Amino acid sequence: MDLQLLLALLLGIVTIIVLVLRTRLDAFVALLIAALLTGAVAGQAPLEIVDAITTGFGNTLASIGIVIGLGVGIGKILEVSGAANSLAHAFLRAFGKGREPWALGSVGALVSIPVFCDSGYVIMNPLARSIARVERAGYVTLALALGCGMTLTHHLVPPTPGPLAVTGILGADLGAVILAGLVFTVLLLPIVVFYARWIGPTLEPKVEEHVREAVYGTVATAGVGGGAHAAGTALDDGPRDDLDAEAGQPPAADPSAALGRPPEGAAPHRVGAFVASLPLLVPLLLIITNTVTGAIDQNAQGVVGGDEYEPSAWAVPFAFAGNPVVALVIGMILALYVLLPRWSPRNKAHGWFAEAAASAGLILLITGAGGAFGQVLRTSGVGDALAEAVAATPLPAFLVPFLIATLVRIAQGSGTVAMITAASVTAPLVGSLGIDPVVAVLACTAGSMVFSYFNDSYFWVVTRFTGLQGLDALRGWSGITTAVWAGSIPLLFVLNLILG
Repeated sequence: MDLQLLLALLLGIVTIIVLVLRTRLDAFVALLIAALLTGAVAGQAPLEIVDAITTGFGNTLASIGIVIGLGVGIGKILEVSGAANSLAHAFLRAFGKGREPWALGSVGALVSIPVFCDSGYVIMNPLARSIARVERAGYVTLALALGCGMTLTHHLVPPTPGPLAVTGILGADLGAVILAGLVFTVLLLPIVVFYARWIGPTLEPKVEEHVREAVYGTVATAGVGGGAHAAGTALDDGPRDDLDAEAGQPPAADPSAALGRPPEGAAPHRVGAFVASLPLLVPLLLIITNTVTGAIDQNAQGVVGGDEYEPSAWAVPFAFAGNPVVALVIGMILALYVLLPRWSPRNKAHGWFAEAAASAGLILLITGAGGAFGQVLRTSGVGDALAEAVAATPLPAFLVPFLIATLVRIAQGSGTVAMITAASVTAPLVGSLGIDPVVAVLACTAGSMVFSYFNDSYFWVVTRFTGLQGLDALRGWSGITTAVWAGSIPLLFVLNLILG
């Protein structure tokens, strides 16, 4: 690889890490500065660099910005309506007595598809505490299973903003990424549960006293046994306790309290599990159906994977309804009119969407900046040079985005920034090295799961709520996230054999 272009690439990546870690600048500005420096060192003309940045930013948000906005909006309605809590209880009943870690891991994976990990964990953690309180043991096991279940889909399954952004940057089919991400989640979930059950009893005696009292009351427990074993009595049992006040978290409240004042004599607002799943399930099914019907139609036309594909008349309705924008608009309408009671004020719904949009704003900017960085790598020739260098090594090409995401995650903590940086750097390689875009997306997202620790905000959410500190927090939370990261490597090899 040309030394000047290699230097440009390394300088760009180091710039992102240093600016995020050592300055007041966030990842959005860091990515833009890295794009400017990379283009300049690579020898690109100044105005060409600016043109590449604006083009890459606009093209990326044109394909993915609307979908991110709608996805976080649906997640907010699931949160405030109590639908997420209803789904959690349904999973507990479905898995049955003695399988609570499996249930909470699955609940976490489902809830975290539309809801950000941090807020999703705050919503669901009282459920883990309620089960542990009834059983008088096993809180650490349940808390870790819940938190890492959320990590899986937060990193692997669109429309979670991170993998959705990577899908847009790499030009992968969204339905195929959803399917592959769900398969990865199902296959990695046993690692989550087994690790939580293995480490949980060891860490149970190390839980901070004030958290132990909040979970178990005045009864101190050494956590004998691997976890909760009698969820049947916990499903509708026990008050929702106060959360960790010392961690600055508010008390857990009845979700329906946020919906507004009900009319006189109105029944309490309750959302059944099936109804609660509709705003999430319907869009996912529409998108996946579009992918499947499109593949069948392409095969019939003999243009599989070709850019010249035009949907046949019978496939057009599926292509329209399964377009991510249309599918998530349908999901948003379902969320507003199925999950919320009729008496909930319209201005509250507007306010919730505004809150969701505010939370997504920085992710949109980071996503666009990632696209800008990737465009500079293309136009400056860095991407082609990197592709040639990778092709000359025995390293499987799809491991390049995986390793980049891993290193950036360890360096600066944010999984979203890590996967977007990896996608931006490797986007020029996908075509020239023959990497399937779906494999490239999963490589970026799986690599970003590694070793969540002190520089990751979600680390503090999970460990403070769980009551673990220092080395115990690293053994529990950093260990379980690294375990699923390692488990994803053989899955990537298999996926590459199938699609590569």
